[in-house]
Amino acid sequence: CLENTDPRTRGRGIQLLSQVLLQCYSQLQEKEVLHLVLFYESRLQDHHLVIPSVLQGLRALSMCGVLAPGLAVSVLKAIFQEVHVQSLLQLDRHTVYSIITNFMGTREEELKGLGADFTFGFIQVMDGEKDPRNLLVAFQIVRDLIAKNYALGPFVEELFEVTSCYFPIDFTPPPNDPHGIQREDLILSLRAVLASTPQFAEFLLPLLIEKMDSDLQSAKLDSLQTLTACCAIYGQKELQEFLPSLWSSLRREVFQTASEKVETECLAALHALSACLSRSVLSSDTEDLLDSFLSSILQDCRHHLCEPDMKLVWPSAKLLQAAAGASLRAYHRVTHSVLPLLLEQYTKHPQSSQRRTILEMLLGFLELQQKWGHVEEDESTLLSLRAPVCSVVFSALTDPSVQLQLVGIRALTVLGSLQGFLSPSDLELVVDHLIRLTLREEDSQSSEAAMEAAGSLAPIYPKVFSGRMVPRLEEELQAEREEESSRDHCSLRQRCLQALAAVSTHTSIVRETVPVLLQHLRKVQKGSEARSAQDLVFVCQSLHRVALQCQQDAEGCWYYHQTVVPCLLAMAVQAAMQESTQPLLGKALLEEEVLAAMIPVISAATTHLSPELAAQSVSHVVPLFLDGEVSFLPQNSFPCSFQPFQDGECLEAQRRLVALLMAFVCSLPRNVVIPQQERLLRELLALSCSCNCPFTATTAAKCFAGLVNKHQGGQQLDEILQLAVNRMEPGLVEGPRRMQVLTLLLWVTKALVLRYHPLSSHLTDKLLGLLSDAELGPAAADGFSLLMAESPDVLHKGCHADVRIMFRQRFFTDNVPKLVQGFHGAGPDVKANYLKGLSHVLNHLPKPVLVTELPTLLSLLLEALSCSDRVVQLSTLSCLQPLLLEAPQIMSLHVDTLVTKFLSLTSSPTMAVRIAALRCAHALTSLPTTVLLPYKARVIRALAKPLDDKKRLVRKEAVAARGEW
Repeated sequence: CLENTDPRTRGRGIQLLSQVLLQCYSQLQEKEVLHLVLFYESRLQDHHLVIPSVLQGLRALSMCGVLAPGLAVSVLKAIFQEVHVQSLLQLDRHTVYSIITNFMGTREEELKGLGADFTFGFIQVMDGEKDPRNLLVAFQIVRDLIAKNYALGPFVEELFEVTSCYFPIDFTPPPNDPHGIQREDLILSLRAVLASTPQFAEFLLPLLIEKMDSDLQSAKLDSLQTLTACCAIYGQKELQEFLPSLWSSLRREVFQTASEKVETECLAALHALSACLSRSVLSSDTEDLLDSFLSSILQDCRHHLCEPDMKLVWPSAKLLQAAAGASLRAYHRVTHSVLPLLLEQYTKHPQSSQRRTILEMLLGFLELQQKWGHVEEDESTLLSLRAPVCSVVFSALTDPSVQLQLVGIRALTVLGSLQGFLSPSDLELVVDHLIRLTLREEDSQSSEAAMEAAGSLAPIYPKVFSGRMVPRLEEELQAEREEESSRDHCSLRQRCLQALAAVSTHTSIVRETVPVLLQHLRKVQKGSEARSAQDLVFVCQSLHRVALQCQQDAEGCWYYHQTVVPCLLAMAVQAAMQESTQPLLGKALLEEEVLAAMIPVISAATTHLSPELAAQSVSHVVPLFLDGEVSFLPQNSFPCSFQPFQDGECLEAQRRLVALLMAFVCSLPRNVVIPQQERLLRELLALSCSCNCPFTATTAAKCFAGLVNKHQGGQQLDEILQLAVNRMEPGLVEGPRRMQVLTLLLWVTKALVLRYHPLSSHLTDKLLGLLSDAELGPAAADGFSLLMAESPDVLHKGCHADVRIMFRQRFFTDNVPKLVQGFHGAGPDVKANYLKGLSHVLNHLPKPVLVTELPTLLSLLLEALSCSDRVVQLSTLSCLQPLLLEAPQIMSLHVDTLVTKFLSLTSSPTMAVRIAALRCAHALTSLPTTVLLPYKARVIRALAKPLDDKKRLVRKEAVAARGEW
């Protein structure tokens, strides 16, 4: 074939040889490679039909490790001379780029020996390339040419021209493009070329300035991002000539643009320019370009800052801040001119709205100083203006305008974070202002912002806050105010409690605030006023916040745990014993809402303990509940013994405290050994099945489930689970406590589902069987929500539970087919239970999983909308709403049914259902327009009715949905 006179036959011969070489190039010897290279080079002069196969062979040879020196140069010279690359097909051009890439990777020194001829040869190869697949490779070759210092010689401009002709990239990938090349890939690849060398600056900067003036937003953005990238490698020399034009384009865009994206990129480019000029080292005879550049910015922007009502005030401030934020030198130069002006303007303008604008600009400059941390003594404008700056900020804090106060509080936080800026007397004033705003300011926004500020500044100045703020708050908390109405007093107390928690952001302060909070808790518990339960909840909320703030600090966490947990347990035990001996004395502390508020406090105080300290603590708490061992509690002289797991009517109050045991043991790290664990599990199991109080039974069930979830696998766990199953099975069939046993079943099932325990499927089948039970069916259906949802107090990752990845998907796969099957076989009176269970499962499933299963389940979901149970309706609607947005093609097939169902539910008697139906009607508009048009008039007519709904929230959704239609 190779000697045949017909070029097609010769081509087939060379093609076969090249395919063989591509399989076995690594096994060739040097002499064989030399022979083949010479043969292929000569074939480059053959007929054009042969060339693609020749190039494939050369690609195989370019990957040979035994290629003799000089052959790479010889092959490339032959290609440059003999092949007109741009007349070849895309694949063959790609082969040429691959040959060049291979040689650049393995024969760099040889190619560099060609000097600028190699660069020129490549320019000819690339010139006119249009295919995006090839361009990505070609751009990479140019980057390597520059990065690896190949000689560009006199061809710098030609190399720039051959790449910059693609700027800005205008490429839209065809639909169903198998190559997956995106416009963004080409943009980034070309930008990396253009911004790879300062040698391109004289050609690139005029191009960028021209494209910034383009009407196309994409061209503007690309130019600005490329300019930002270039500033990273340019110096003064490259920028000097173009600075006036660049500044003029950037200023015009920021002053005139309506696009936030363009403004953001302009500011980033200005920041980069300022940073680039800041980096240049000044010699005595050169002009300080940074100074002159900043002078022109100040000249064009400074006067706009004197017009706080005018349109250009914010653009000017942003430009100045972008330039100033680039370096300390730029910051000093700009603030030296701008800060005195802003302070002067603040005093000139008495209106709150204008003052707010000026203070926000001032705040922007103060926040920039934070980047450099401490304030330099010698050259800082800020230090010389300390008094007027503080005066302006303090005056904002006393202004009647809440919006101005809020900016003042933010400014105060920034000033406090600048080391060495505030004098001791200023600091005291800061704390006094924060106390006043926290306690006396009527507007809750200002009060909350002041608490946040106190929390931010307290770790920086712990002595000032613990010595000045905490005692004042304690004083306010203890003061009994006769003259005030009880509601005002209650609100003030609540604020004091919140403030004590907010300021507890440093261990030394926590040591001051925790005793104050606990003292108040004791005082409220002893009080007999009607509101004491609510007050106890407020104290617990504050204690919880402190616990969360302590978690990351080991010392603070342990102090908090050993101070708070015993104290809460002692107070609860005291109250429970008083309740046993003298009813009505300590009642408030035993109310459900108070115990529920104490649970997160104990849990947060326990989750972050080290295993050693947790083991120390568990050795006290478990014996307290199992054996009544009270010696570790403060004030431990109790009137009778503590026996929460004993039988007896009078111990009902003590049994409620199992909630606190649950909070503690279910939050321990998994590797902490719990003493007498088997006995504890048996007691909890018995209590959850036999107790008369639903609250106690539920917390016992949750505690049992939390321990089972973390229990090590093995015989002990199997025995305790078998015991539980033996208790539950008869209890579910008959008896007065079926509902309690169902609660236990749900929590144990959840504990096992989370850890993929084999018994979980048996228990889930039990639950599925209960859906057809007339009495327990609805509760069992709601139980599916409990199985799938995140639980707030036990069985979540935050309390170290064993939660396996994708447990919801696994539960779905195992159980939804059974739910569907059960639904089809169920009687009409219990069908709703299956639908409710199904909608709960689907509601908690990750949306991508749900979309893939949608075709099989949609008919059931539509049937669920006709169900009269409002819980079923609600969860089905909340399930369908995101699917309308994420799976429009499938949903379009059922649009007729969906429109009818949604419109009928907009007049449901339940407000939540009406709102959800309107949201779904709104989401329908994301379906293709052609699908929706036949329904448009009908929907708009039907949605006129809910516009007059008696509930504002319904009217709001109706307006949004109808407007969209």
